[in-house]
Amino acid sequence: MTFKLIAIGASLGGINALEVLLPGLPKNFSVPVAIVLHRHKDSSDDKLRVALQQYSHLAIVEPQDKEEILPGCVYLAPADYHLQVEGRNNTIPNPYFSLSVDAPVTYARPSIDVLFKTAADAYADKVIGVLLTGANYDGKQGLTRIKARGGKTVVEDPSTAACATMPKAAVVAGVVDKILPLADIAPFLVKICHI
Repeated sequence: MTFKLIAIGASLGGINALEVLLPGLPKNFSVPVAIVLHRHKDSSDDKLRVALQQYSHLAIVEPQDKEEILPGCVYLAPADYHLQVEGRNNTIPNPYFSLSVDAPVTYARPSIDVLFKTAADAYADKVIGVLLTGANYDGKQGLTRIKARGGKTVVEDPSTAACATMPKAAVVAGVVDKILPLADIAPFLVKICHI
């Protein structure tokens, strides 16, 4: 199977989790990665992107509205915008990102659920959803949609998470294909994406 997008969600403890995960994706990793990290709406400067870039072999960008999704890039949701994937079941040849200021979902904008649900609708069984550490239930409904559409669902082992609430909620909901310690997630992604 050829995956077309990896969608990652994280909240409390997420920066540290990404500092572990991102270095494990090699320079030749061609599957695009979209990340929603809960952060304060006023953190709209470039500091988070720049900080994460030092851990990544791939370029990290904050996408603009209507930006095409390209291989080999890591897309970080901008502060105070939902990051959505447009294009249902590949009816649009090249799916793209859109940004929304719709109301927060599970108290968050950007919302992990919004990214995961729209990615599932656009890519069906060609998306991988990865839920990392976090203190609320954002991401559980999105992983449910990814699994229902035939995609792959991965969560950080709650015992390795800085905050187990988010990954544990997905495990309890029964929508997880793989539970992995944080350090094992990037190698697993590389393996299943055939890099």
